[in-house]
Amino acid sequence: MIDKELLEILACPACRAPVEQRADRIVCTKCGRRYPIRDGIPVMLIDEAEQPAP
Repeated sequence: MIDKELLEILACPACRAPVEQRADRIVCTKCGRRYPIRDGIPVMLIDEAEQPAP
C-alpha cells in the first residue's frame, strides 16, 4: 500500500489530476490511466500507463 501522504502529492503526468490507489495500480481520477506499482514504487510514466477502455 502506498503511503496516504504520498498519494496526496502525486498527480497524473498526463492530465495533472489527482490519483488514487486501486489494488496494485495508481489510477487517475480524471482520465482513468492506470500506472503500475513495482516493488512498492509507483511508476508514473505515461509510456507505462494502461489506457482506459473507450
